[in-house]
Amino acid sequence: MALAVLPTGPDLSVRSATTRLAEEFPELSAHSIVLVVRTCREELRGSPADALPELVERLARQRLRVSLD
Repeated sequence: MALAVLPTGPDLSVRSATTRLAEEFPELSAHSIVLVVRTCREELRGSPADALPELVERLARQRLRVSLD
């Protein structure tokens, strides 16, 4: 798995996913959630821009669920 690259500017797909996932997974640290979301965003960088927010959040949610198993 690739590690997250620091964004060069604000990325709404990362910010919105991070906010929602932090509420959904209160037992995980904010740092862990941000790292997973940014990594997912980087891995999905070739995806259509319109679909990116949903794809990032879905992939990050799945990875966070697996991390709790």
